[in-house]
Amino acid sequence: MKKAALTLTMILAVVAMFGQEVKPAPVVVDGPVLTVDKETHDYGTVEQGANGTCEFTVTNTGNAPLILNRCKGSCGCTVPECSGEPIAPGASTIIKVKYDTKRSGPFHKSVTITSNAVNAPTKVVKIKGTVKAKPAAQPTPQTN
Repeated sequence: MKKAALTLTMILAVVAMFGQEVKPAPVVVDGPVLTVDKETHDYGTVEQGANGTCEFTVTNTGNAPLILNRCKGSCGCTVPECSGEPIAPGASTIIKVKYDTKRSGPFHKSVTITSNAVNAPTKVVKIKGTVKAKPAAQPTPQTN
């Protein structure tokens, strides 16, 4: 009985020793790090001519100033606005994107953000949705 108890104790000790989870050391990145609040903005269905503006929040989660060098839409109907001012570590800025809702139908567009970020010097965010066409105007009957 003593041998069985001793053997069981040894087995449990070995399992406990090797069964512990080893956590990797956190990765420390030196420099500016670009983080966005969302990868895609979904407008859903909007009326033709509606406000097509949305916002992406960009945060610098690094330890050096982040500079957004350029924000470019995938076509002329997608116009982003971003500041070239340095974003301090821990601070955020807003990138406004305006989609031209005069065009009807579904859309999938992108905005490319170019920066000095060490994790993603080029980051692409997307917008999507459907613009519902206005109903055609009904001709008014003429009276004579």
